[in-house]
Amino acid sequence: MLRCRPDTNMSLDLDKLRALFDLLAEKDIAEFEHEEEGTRLRVGRGPRNSFVAPAAIGSSPAAHSVAPPIGGANAQNDGSPPSADFVDVTSPFVGSFYRSPSPDTPSFVEVGSVVRAGQALCIIEAMKLMNEIEAECAGTVIEIFAQNGKSVEYGQKLFRIKKA
Repeated sequence: MLRCRPDTNMSLDLDKLRALFDLLAEKDIAEFEHEEEGTRLRVGRGPRNSFVAPAAIGSSPAAHSVAPPIGGANAQNDGSPPSADFVDVTSPFVGSFYRSPSPDTPSFVEVGSVVRAGQALCIIEAMKLMNEIEAECAGTVIEIFAQNGKSVEYGQKLFRIKKA
């Protein structure tokens, strides 16, 4: 996926763009966003619904983060059988789990919160980047597995959402 606003004139150095694509593939980076002189470039791999949005928590609005895709819609690592009634949102990488954008603000969601697809659920700090994790589908949060401020592992369940 390569998108740019149709109302902007965007000139790109194709050699630099190819080098960027090669680097993103080599490092297995699923999404990248960059803005320079009013031109924003956003590159992503994989299905659109599996991306997490960049977050700029505690920094300037121009700051962006890079995050790999969230685990599969029914990714489970507890051995329980898959269910069509709920989705387990898993951690896309190792990092620190935060339920709110800052210590003095309310949590993104609580058990019982109704969420829409793409809504922020939490933040995972990895390599000093704040990565917003989004709901993969609309529904109701029925369980929160991770503890605020604690480390999470790749593939660890964070939330269970009952599909709407």
